[in-house]
Amino acid sequence: MNKQLTAADAVAQLRDGMTIGFGGWGPRRKPMAIVREILRSSVKDLTVVAYGGPEVGMLCAAGKVKKLVFGFATLDAIPLEPYYRKAREAGELELLEVDEGMFQWGLRAAGMRLPFLPTRCGLATDVTRLNPELKTIQSPYDDGEVLLAMPALNLDVAFLHVNVADRLGNTLVTGPDPYFDHLFARAAQQCFVSCEKLEERLELTAEQARGNTFERYLVSGVVHAPFGAHPTSCPSDYGWDMSHFKRYVASAGEEGGWQAYVDEFVAPGELAYQDKNGGAERLGKLPMPVF
Repeated sequence: MNKQLTAADAVAQLRDGMTIGFGGWGPRRKPMAIVREILRSSVKDLTVVAYGGPEVGMLCAAGKVKKLVFGFATLDAIPLEPYYRKAREAGELELLEVDEGMFQWGLRAAGMRLPFLPTRCGLATDVTRLNPELKTIQSPYDDGEVLLAMPALNLDVAFLHVNVADRLGNTLVTGPDPYFDHLFARAAQQCFVSCEKLEERLELTAEQARGNTFERYLVSGVVHAPFGAHPTSCPSDYGWDMSHFKRYVASAGEEGGWQAYVDEFVAPGELAYQDKNGGAERLGKLPMPVF
């Protein structure tokens, strides 16, 4: 029952052409240590499914994304993810860009093993014009309402990052928002979770239990990755690193900027990455953004 493994072990499960989902939300609680391990790997031709943040841009910059299924791709305080923007403007991506509600409905359909779920989201918008593969369906009941049939977003693998996990696959999110991680876990054939703190066995109070949003049987492996969400935030442990984001964004406008970023922050490994960003003392004190 010990599901602990390394980030390299988890990424070794990937194959070219897989559909990969990433939990978190924009620049919040993304499994970035695992993303950096994917960047170090040879895997390619991925379909990436996400409420996108820097994981989308970095994987696009590395040429690993064939298709992107997403509701947005943002660094939040920096509205548009820069390397995603470059890839899209260059016409390098196959895209399915949908309403945020449609996106979660697609994950729910996959988790319930349904081919689609009906929704009003996306109707009377350009979503169906720009994505002609999306179909509508008429209610079989007396109302006869025409609804959008959001297809299931079936994932081969999901990667999530949480505050605490144990070796059995139980998880705990201590921040104020679990986002839609539980839907990614249910939509995937395999789910790998990285965590800030790893325990032998979680013992949760009734109050804490609300932060355990999906069952351990859904978790294929647990990766202990302190500061593994950096440069995104991981409430309640640390905030996002805006100085790193600004440096990352600047690299997108420089000749050879992506390779320089990889050489400095990705290739040397996670310990070197943390050192480059000020070490554990600085990372642990990154303030939470205020909205």
